[in-house]
Amino acid sequence: MGNLGFGEILLIVFFALIVFGPKKLPELGKAAGTTLREFKKATKGILDDEDIETKSK
Repeated sequence: MGNLGFGEILLIVFFALIVFGPKKLPELGKAAGTTLREFKKATKGILDDEDIETKSK
């Protein structure tokens, strides 16, 4: 999968507006941001746990 250019991103946003509507998109963006933040926090916690285990050996 290659890099997305401006045209592709514009097309994706256009279809998202058609499918979800302009009032629903900010809610979806907020939910996606929250999900990514939680995933990052969980991943960091797992990596920190592994670092602690390898240092204690």
